[in-house]
Amino acid sequence: MDLAGTASARHPLTRIAVIFVLLICCPAGIGQPRPIDPAIAHAKELLAQERWQQIVNLAQSTPAPSAELDFYLGTALSRLGRLEDARKAFQAGARLHPSDERFPLELAGVAFKQKLYPEATRYLHRALELAPSDSYANDFLGSVYFLQENLDAALKYWNRAGKPQIAEIRTEPTPQLDPVVLDRAFAFSPASTLQVADLRTSEARIDALGIFPRYHFDLQAREDSKFSLLFRNQEKNGWGRNKWEGLILLFRGLPWQSIDPEFYNLRHRAINVVSMWRWDAEKRRLTAALSAPLGREPGREYGVSLDLRSENWNIRNSFSGPAPLLGSLNLRREAIGAQFASVVSGRWNWSAGGELSHRDFRSVFEGVALTTNLLARGYQLKQLAQVGAEIWNFSERRITLKGSLSSEAGRIWSQPGHAFLKIQPSLRLHWFPLSQGDDYEIQHRIRAGKTAGDVPFDELFMLGLDGDSDLWMRGHIATRDGRKGSGLIGRSYFLSNWEADKNVYRKGLLNLKVGPFVDAGKVTDSLPGLGSHKWLWDAGAQVKVRLLGFGAVLSYGKDLRSGNNAWYVSMLR
Repeated sequence: MDLAGTASARHPLTRIAVIFVLLICCPAGIGQPRPIDPAIAHAKELLAQERWQQIVNLAQSTPAPSAELDFYLGTALSRLGRLEDARKAFQAGARLHPSDERFPLELAGVAFKQKLYPEATRYLHRALELAPSDSYANDFLGSVYFLQENLDAALKYWNRAGKPQIAEIRTEPTPQLDPVVLDRAFAFSPASTLQVADLRTSEARIDALGIFPRYHFDLQAREDSKFSLLFRNQEKNGWGRNKWEGLILLFRGLPWQSIDPEFYNLRHRAINVVSMWRWDAEKRRLTAALSAPLGREPGREYGVSLDLRSENWNIRNSFSGPAPLLGSLNLRREAIGAQFASVVSGRWNWSAGGELSHRDFRSVFEGVALTTNLLARGYQLKQLAQVGAEIWNFSERRITLKGSLSSEAGRIWSQPGHAFLKIQPSLRLHWFPLSQGDDYEIQHRIRAGKTAGDVPFDELFMLGLDGDSDLWMRGHIATRDGRKGSGLIGRSYFLSNWEADKNVYRKGLLNLKVGPFVDAGKVTDSLPGLGSHKWLWDAGAQVKVRLLGFGAVLSYGKDLRSGNNAWYVSMLR
């Protein structure tokens, strides 16, 4: 009984102790409603009555600053058109209450009224850091990017707010392409929300058709808060839009002793035939390729190709000055191929194909650059595969990073037989530095290649300026006296190409760009007569001209190791 009585007496003592601790630790006003500042209460009343000047007078006569009063002051000043004063008031409130998303939102509104769109986007991004799901902030930010003609970024934020609703899709001008094919190229439809992923998929499918060298999607606002989507385009059809354009495109390669017969959008189904005939005695070549959508489905493309060549090679370590002959040959090669490509989405794609070829080497001088294995004659069967992906898309800054990985595995029926494998990864960074327009453009591409097995001579990598390759070192020309072989040749390579372009003239169908470039590369090979043996650096400038669908590049590059100067003119497609 005594023990039981002691335990029961302990409970009231415990309760008393808890109450005593709470009275000491908690403020005396706990549970009481927080008193309302009379100035803020008065400001709320004036705000409801839209008495803006009275709010300004009240705030300026209140000695103790507060974030809430700064908010009302900034709102009133903004309505009175005193935007700079409103900015200062909102900035003062933001300093007092940095976690309140209303201040960056209002600062964005002030910047928007002043048409300072980049500043408005910065404030809106700050507001979304504080309240990521704020529908108004996402809608506002999407609208600002839309006014800056950055549709990708606009859709990114509009989609978070359930916008934009597409009421209709129009084309300008109306393409000659089969309407069924064009409709299937669009991954979106009327009476739906235009998603940024669908826009990118549509762009990838349109690019795969190969008949729209220039196009863009334009959203146009309607009175019912929905949008019309306008597909503005320039389409390739037949030889060209008129006989003069057709003649220019056909004979644009005359300075290089070649012509380029091309036919686009045959039967209005994006069936394209692209060919080239070069009669240069040192490097004769005939190529032809046909491509078309499979089953009228854009993004699922098939193609067949033919490539016949007879080339004279003199292998030297420079395109100018003293350079001993390291090896020479005449290469004759005939090849037919087939390929299938698929655009899975705007983020990634893949392709696969095969090639059957025959090669022969004549007038061979092996020197120190050639071996019996490199000169394997006979038929070859090669399997090709490639996958490409968009790795990163920072649409707000207009930066994209894309990558690809390609492989080629071949077998040669020679005596003895040979097999080889080629792997090439690549990365490409593309950036428009300004918030809108394309006055400035920066590109950086990094590529590498590696071979394994007994690779034949014509499957080696070659770096340098050559119309038959895109592995350019713009301070090195890959031909000398018209013959190939003065480029950097080997089994493995690394290549970095950086360039910047500035629009200096654009009027009508003529566009002129100029800018610098920097190239770095290295080629390695086990043979002493091949490879670069050291890192090479080229720097220079180039001019890009486009007219009537025809493009040309005039470049000047300097080899920073040897001091050689390289002037070169090439064609753009």
